[in-house]
Amino acid sequence: MNLLLIETATAVCSVALAGGDGILAELHTDQPNAHSSQLSPLIGRLYAMCGITARQLDAVCVSSGPGSYTGLRIGVSTAKGICYSLGIPLLSVPTLQSMASQFYAQHPAYEGMVCPMIDARRMECYTAFFASPTDELKPVSADIITPGIYDTFLDRGEVTFIGDGAEKTRPILGTHPNARYADNFLISASGMRTVAMTKLQQGQTEDVAYFQPYYLKDFVAKKSVVRGLH
Repeated sequence: MNLLLIETATAVCSVALAGGDGILAELHTDQPNAHSSQLSPLIGRLYAMCGITARQLDAVCVSSGPGSYTGLRIGVSTAKGICYSLGIPLLSVPTLQSMASQFYAQHPAYEGMVCPMIDARRMECYTAFFASPTDELKPVSADIITPGIYDTFLDRGEVTFIGDGAEKTRPILGTHPNARYADNFLISASGMRTVAMTKLQQGQTEDVAYFQPYYLKDFVAKKSVVRGLH
C-alpha cells in the first residue's frame, strides 16, 4: 500500500509517503511563496527516496483546509491531477484534524485536549478543539482571539495550542493555568496518515472531478505591490 500525502494549507509545503506500517519518507520546505514551484519536485524526490514510481501509488490524500487559499488550490489541483491520470482514489483530511492527529501521535502519553490553530491574520485564527484525533469537541471556525474565549475548555483541563497561529495568542490565552504551547510543532503531511488509511479502508473517497478545498472564508484579492501592476 502506497499512499501519497500532500499538505499545502499553511506556509509549510509537505509531502509524505505512507505504507501499511507507517511513514516511509517525508519531505518539506517552508520557503515563502514556493508551493507552486516546490510541490512537484518534492513529490519527485519522495518517489526517488522510496524507490517507486507514480504508477505504484494506491491513492492520494490531500489536506482539505481551512488555510491558505492559494496553498490549498495548489495542493488539491496537484492531488486531483495525479489521481485522474492514474485512475486512483482521492482522499482528504481536514487540516486541523491532521494537525491534532500528528500531535497525539508524537505525544502518545498526552491525555489533554489539543487546539490546532492556523493563522488567519490579525488576531483571527482557524481553530478547533480535539480530545483525540477523532473526537472533535468544537467544530472548525474562524475565531477572533479575545480574553476568555476558550475558558469553557481550559477550565475543564489541559489544552495544548499548536500551529502557526498559536504563538500570537499566548499573551491572551497563555495566562490560564491549563494553557500549554507546543513551540516546536511543525505541520507535516505525515499527520494525515491514520485518518487517511481509515478513510481508504472504509471507501470514503472524494469525487476527483468535483472535490473542492474547505476555504472557510471567501478569498479577498489584494492590490498588487509589484511595480507596474495596478
